[in-house]
Amino acid sequence: MVELLGGADIRQMADALGVVPTKKLGQNFVTDPNTIRKIVASAKLSEHDTVVEIGPGLGSLTLGLLEVADHVISVEIDAKMAAAIEQTVSVRAAGRKFSLVTQDAMKVTELPAEPTALVANLPYNISVPVLLHFIETFPSLRHGLVLVQTEVAMRLAAKPGSKVYGGPSAKLAWWADANLAGNVSRSIFWPIPNVDSSLVYFAKRDEPMGSEDLRVKTFAVIDGAFSQRRKTLRQALADLAGSPALAEELLVRAGVSPQARGEQLVITDFIKIAEAM
Repeated sequence: MVELLGGADIRQMADALGVVPTKKLGQNFVTDPNTIRKIVASAKLSEHDTVVEIGPGLGSLTLGLLEVADHVISVEIDAKMAAAIEQTVSVRAAGRKFSLVTQDAMKVTELPAEPTALVANLPYNISVPVLLHFIETFPSLRHGLVLVQTEVAMRLAAKPGSKVYGGPSAKLAWWADANLAGNVSRSIFWPIPNVDSSLVYFAKRDEPMGSEDLRVKTFAVIDGAFSQRRKTLRQALADLAGSPALAEELLVRAGVSPQARGEQLVITDFIKIAEAM
């Protein structure tokens, strides 16, 4: 077994590096080894998985992943912490297959190996765009687990008809089936955040819902539908279609009620509208 980091280890490492966790970067380090193993177990990893981890920080989750997966690739923008995590892995997980990419996660387009899983404690302010960027950029991803703010988790896993169903829910549904996978106590983070955190597990579809061109059009429809949640699709898609009357014609062609609202539509409904454009 890999020797995981505890709270005292993380604080000592942070002090040595002069690292002060900042809200701007959404830095909240997980300090409890039992929670790390819970997160890893919830990710349903196998010994054959190549896991990409985003924002490993000081490496607490990285070590837990190395205990199970064949290869872990960590993406860390902070050069100081990147150097520290390499040292931590070399000492506590010697011989395990580990790669480090020191880059902004939103700009990553290549990795040392094709990832099959994504597991990450994502910064609250960029969690949705980073998740969608990686799923879109790396077709080899088959499944994954993200630890995010509970409010974001609810939106990602929401189903049509829910009050929190929106753009993130529909866009993730293009790629995968997503479900809530448990909550994580505030007390296991350092510093303790002012929000609750939850896990979301996703499993990619075997086949994409359509071509890249259709995805772009579908996402434009999703953005339009949820830009004004209280309005009917006839009104919400008026800018996209050219006018309310043209939006109504588009919706009728797609077999979707012009009086419906975005939160009532499943992903295939958005696709029908995009195809009718």
